[in-house]
Amino acid sequence: MPTQEPTAPQRDGLPAGTPIDNYRITSTIAKGGFSLIYLAIDEETGDEVVIKEYLPKKLARRDLGLNLVALGNGLDERIHQGRKLFFQEAKTLASLRHPNIVKVLGLFLAYNTAYLVMQYQRGRNLGSYIHERKGGLSTRFIYQVFLPVLDALALIHSRSLLHLDVKPGNIHLRHGNDPMLLDFGAVHPLSRGRTLTASVVTAGYSPLEQYSRGGHIGPWTDVYAVGASMRTCMEGSPPPPAMEREPRDRMIPAQSLFRDRYPLSLLQTVDWAMDMNPELRPQDAGELLRAMRRFAGET
Repeated sequence: MPTQEPTAPQRDGLPAGTPIDNYRITSTIAKGGFSLIYLAIDEETGDEVVIKEYLPKKLARRDLGLNLVALGNGLDERIHQGRKLFFQEAKTLASLRHPNIVKVLGLFLAYNTAYLVMQYQRGRNLGSYIHERKGGLSTRFIYQVFLPVLDALALIHSRSLLHLDVKPGNIHLRHGNDPMLLDFGAVHPLSRGRTLTASVVTAGYSPLEQYSRGGHIGPWTDVYAVGASMRTCMEGSPPPPAMEREPRDRMIPAQSLFRDRYPLSLLQTVDWAMDMNPELRPQDAGELLRAMRRFAGET
């Protein structure tokens, strides 16, 4: 532990009560590798909002004035490039108007970094809920959550964009289990005819192509993550990482493991979405959505 400046904030969240633009910080509610998430109050309206702050933990810290500063020489350009990607996330989110995609309210600069303001709605995190329940979530619940999520992803894919970080931890459940898709920090534009390289990998939810430089990434990559998220609702824990499913796949298919608890059509859909071969999965969220809507009518 540092001793020369014991009271100096490093990567801690902005203290409760900190004024920032037209807002006042209430608390820090989440931390990631490149950002901090706050609950705040809009001083003009009194509404609660969520504020996402760009603060890459391996590149920057706070000084005594709460400003973002580089951890060392030569990092300023990397911080600048990361801030540009942060702005790209904000612009992407603002362009995606959908009831199941988090709504952007504003973007501003302060404390030598960037902040994204988003609508706050009370609810619970799907990842936390699965952990509390230890899986076994009902067929009705899975359809109730993932049909809207797929509808939101279908819009994203129709705009030639990829989310690339779909997982239970990025799904917020509002009243009535109405889902809201979060965290668009990994969103990537899809350029036809050009291979993409993903920058975010989440074990259990990222397919094999997302691990490889030059992997064949596309809408089918998000489809795998949706299938893995649905399986997690059943099993209570993430599926094996895709790297462990290669070259010999030892993961028991959902239609075998959960056949006594869920409809065969739903289990087959999960296995289809999680096929190791990208060409054998649904090719985008719309294709998987159409299949699930058809099967939902049978249950």
